[in-house]
Amino acid sequence: MKNSFLFIFNKLGIDGAIFYTLLGRSLQISTALFTIFFITKYLSPDEQGYYFTFGSIVAIQIFFELGLNTIITQFVAHEASHLNFNESYELTGGELYKSRLSSLLHLCVKWYLVLAIILLAALFIVGFIFFSKYEVKLQDIIWKLPWILLAIGTILNFLLAPVTAFLEGLGKVKEVAQLRLVQQFIFPIVIWGGLAMGSKLFVSGAYSIISVIVIGIIILKSPFAIILKNIWKNAGTHKVDYHSEIFPYQWKIALSWISGYFIFQLFNPVLFASDGAEIAGRMGMTLTAIGGINSLTLSWLNTKVPRFSSLIAQKEYSLLDTLFFNTLKRVLLIGGSLSALLVIIIVSLQTYNITIIGLEIGIRFLTKIPLILIVYSLFLIIPVNAWAVYLRCHKREPLLLNSLIMGVLCAISAFTLSKFYGVVGLTIGFAFLQTIACCWVFLVFKKKRKQWHNNI
Repeated sequence: MKNSFLFIFNKLGIDGAIFYTLLGRSLQISTALFTIFFITKYLSPDEQGYYFTFGSIVAIQIFFELGLNTIITQFVAHEASHLNFNESYELTGGELYKSRLSSLLHLCVKWYLVLAIILLAALFIVGFIFFSKYEVKLQDIIWKLPWILLAIGTILNFLLAPVTAFLEGLGKVKEVAQLRLVQQFIFPIVIWGGLAMGSKLFVSGAYSIISVIVIGIIILKSPFAIILKNIWKNAGTHKVDYHSEIFPYQWKIALSWISGYFIFQLFNPVLFASDGAEIAGRMGMTLTAIGGINSLTLSWLNTKVPRFSSLIAQKEYSLLDTLFFNTLKRVLLIGGSLSALLVIIIVSLQTYNITIIGLEIGIRFLTKIPLILIVYSLFLIIPVNAWAVYLRCHKREPLLLNSLIMGVLCAISAFTLSKFYGVVGLTIGFAFLQTIACCWVFLVFKKKRKQWHNNI
């Protein structure tokens, strides 16, 4: 039996890092399915709108992170590829690489501490202005204290993110996946328990704070803390110069990530303002279900970033392409199958008015036409993200123009079409734009891959 599982895992390209990541993602999806029941049972349709729009608003942290987490992993992987760990969890190798790695860690700490303070102020201001202006007047929905709690939890997670990104760059992908698995176990305890006890919108903030505290304690009690402490003390004369090395790359990826906010996170706030909290809640529920599928499939890619970066640093382009294209085939197969299954289930629930344990789950999702359009659009994002990861592991950002133009067009489309044609118009526009984006990114990927690898 064990050999059978090993054979299947080998065929699917599942190593230790992917196994724990997939286990975490699978748990995330399974808990998300049950969370749908708890949201349907314990939150009103309007409260559901607040619940999901909360998540879209806190996503403005993208404007402060500016893609640095991704850059950290890639830069650390490039430096660490020339180093090794000894039994005392110290890195051995050239002084140049140890010193540069230490300077990266110092840079991360300074950058994130300053930005965390600014982000907290921004979340308070933006959240209170938006929800005060568009709040549901006819219902006594408590959202102010839950929003404060969530803002604080968001800041704590913001500060934890560079730590895990740094560890992933060191090749500790499996271990970081295990940490995220712990977070997935905490999620149902806090969210389900909180909703069942009547905590309503407080649950999001409570989960954010509790999960980061638990993960922080685990890191402090593990060899990770020793590893980071040893790297911190290795500061030498060789520095990673932010202005000449990171910034020329970061400003491009930062603009791409900011554009991504307008592509992926704008729907809920726009619909909340134009069509009300209930429609925003339907969009949020749908995006959550599809997002779970996308995050599951992209686990294969995300765990390969250090390996991609290492192969690029060593100019092993043939091995790089073999690994990448095999991974891409798997994510497309799994993503397509799960997306189709999701549509079939939701449409069946809506068409036949099926209730599950007395709850009308289907009416909490988008109706058939916008549902199919949004699933189609987000499936196209899977190969787009894969090509982007491949290109960015070269420490370059050739997709800046694409991201900027698509971000602007998606924002214009969302504001305009939702105003005149509601959620159907919004999803039609999004599907059209994502089709164009997919073709465009593929052409860039094909051109740059050939240009950067002279032997191809």
